[in-house]
Amino acid sequence: MIAKQEVWTYPAEVKVWAGKYKNSHNLLHWHYDCEFLYVEKGSIDVFCEKKKHSLSRGDALFIDSEQVHYMSATEQDTTLIVIVFDYSVIKPYLGNIRLLSPKLEHTYPVTEIYKKLRDVLLNKKTFYGAIAAGIILEFAATIFQAEKVTSRAPVDSTSETFKKLLEEIADKCEYYTFDDAVNFMTMSPAYFSRYFKKVSGITFSDYLNHARTERAVRLLKNQRDLSMTEISLKCGFGTIRNFNRIFKAYTGYSPKLLPENFVFSDQSFYPCKAEFNPTLYDCELIESGE
Repeated sequence: MIAKQEVWTYPAEVKVWAGKYKNSHNLLHWHYDCEFLYVEKGSIDVFCEKKKHSLSRGDALFIDSEQVHYMSATEQDTTLIVIVFDYSVIKPYLGNIRLLSPKLEHTYPVTEIYKKLRDVLLNKKTFYGAIAAGIILEFAATIFQAEKVTSRAPVDSTSETFKKLLEEIADKCEYYTFDDAVNFMTMSPAYFSRYFKKVSGITFSDYLNHARTERAVRLLKNQRDLSMTEISLKCGFGTIRNFNRIFKAYTGYSPKLLPENFVFSDQSFYPCKAEFNPTLYDCELIESGE
């Protein structure tokens, strides 16, 4: 998923989801929900609040509502506990505060909380939605009382425009240009370049190439009647040579040799280096509370 708003859907009676991922990796995105991450095994980098946070076993991170973020496992077989919940569960109690840093300084009994929460979600007994929300509320209260907090900043119009820009690029990547983005953000070219890199962690060129590559993967898998030249043009690469070079850099494969079961949304966000190991990004949901 290219950096757009991600919409979580929950069962009618509950506003909480919990599960475990192996080799977790996703693309730049945001959502109104809150997300709690805990590294059970291995290590992972999470880009959030304009900063990269490196997490290893026992580390935890809290992603607040509407924060733009992405993550990438940095060690094979990394296992991550993920708890997602609707912001409305904690919003009435937060007032005007938020955590100073997404990465948590203190340790919490995450494994026990996760097991308790998953048991409630799986059994689906009467009022299980309210019980799950209660577990989340108590957990969040513990975190916000122990961690350093700061005032929640007013809505930043530039940040909101940036989120809309991400939608624009995702929808129009085949012909979208740097100048289009600069005009959309009403910034000077130099300032826009710095701003995009600061907010997203990558350059505009890398992001645009990633969006085009994702579209190419989708066409290769779903429209097999198209020629490589047609796919190249439909995705905005211009020439076959440019298409082949960028595609392999971002997937580790040439377009003609792409495996049938390849899932691009689980691949590296950055152009792949010579030592690229596709198995590191074999993201898998290994446990769920549904």
